[in-house]
Amino acid sequence: MTSSSSYGNPGVVQTAPAAAAVDPDQAALTGPVEQVLASVHTSNFPDLLKQLRGCLVVSTYQAGKLVLLRPQDGAINTHFRSFHRPMGMACDGQRLALGTISQILEFRNMPAVAGRLDESGQHDAVFMLRRVHVTGGIDIHEMAFDGDGELWFINTAFSCLCTLDHVSSFVPRWRPSFVSHLSPQDRCHLNGLGMRDGKPRYVTALGETNGDRGWRVNKRDGGLLIDIQDNRIICRGLSMPHSPRWYDGRLWLLESGRGALVTIDPDTGERTDVARVPGFARGLDFLGPVAFIGLSQLRETNAFTDIPITEDNAERQSGVWAVHIDSGQTIGLLKFTGGVREIFAVQALAGLMMPEVIAEGDLLASSWSVPDEMLPQVQFC
Repeated sequence: MTSSSSYGNPGVVQTAPAAAAVDPDQAALTGPVEQVLASVHTSNFPDLLKQLRGCLVVSTYQAGKLVLLRPQDGAINTHFRSFHRPMGMACDGQRLALGTISQILEFRNMPAVAGRLDESGQHDAVFMLRRVHVTGGIDIHEMAFDGDGELWFINTAFSCLCTLDHVSSFVPRWRPSFVSHLSPQDRCHLNGLGMRDGKPRYVTALGETNGDRGWRVNKRDGGLLIDIQDNRIICRGLSMPHSPRWYDGRLWLLESGRGALVTIDPDTGERTDVARVPGFARGLDFLGPVAFIGLSQLRETNAFTDIPITEDNAERQSGVWAVHIDSGQTIGLLKFTGGVREIFAVQALAGLMMPEVIAEGDLLASSWSVPDEMLPQVQFC
């Protein structure tokens, strides 16, 4: 079966007037199957990213990798970079932030470095490591830049939403009203962060609990969505919610325990299923009319078990699923077939097709950046 990348939506490049659904079990897959860190994808996935004019970055703490999914020559170039337990990510176009086991790394785009890479002329962005902040082990989850350029992040260990300063490990800015103290006990498994109008607005947690890992008692349907603007619980009874997002005038999130992409009415809390996917859904971003959803297999020893999706006998997948947000149909996918079993975050890089991320090595040591006003005083031998 040859899959098509056609989909219909005003304002987006179209090749046909209607969305084309893909059956993941029968879709045409290309790529190696039995290799370490291997993946396969529907034949339309590269063209889909090209039409949407963007690429994807995926973090997997289980494999210790940041994975760049870049369309190239009719295939997906899966480029792996190693980090110690990479999880949450944020990008504002010029900066890329990454949360690891005890640090937040900040990369800055230095496109002039592209000419020094092996594949000269192909790269349109080079994110070079510029700043490292040691947070300590706080189990960093989702993060985002606000409209003023400040980085916000979920500190899951201490059950709070934080920012950074130049002195502290982290600066707590908000925590749920039902969490009485700052304590590294993961009391409610605060995990997801959604921005609206350039400000942090929505968070998800796996339980309305105040004890040491108390959320584990009712992880099946104890999840909730909170509006932090007025400390209002919008919705309860969610199955392991993650990744709240305000997009296209709608409030989205993933019910990971059911493998579902849903919308939530922010006023009434009414929940509507948009799509179901074959895995533990965690990590969500959008390009045009397409939602890109991270899927994890879930190991039997994982704490995230005894939930609806693990009771389903169907095989659970690991990868990124592309879902049309109006029809709910899967229109493309990339599946990891070796090495990567769990996905944490999916970050879309709009307008970039072939970025690179540099965190070590000679290129980092021999590349410099100075303020623009100082450039006339710089001379290279």
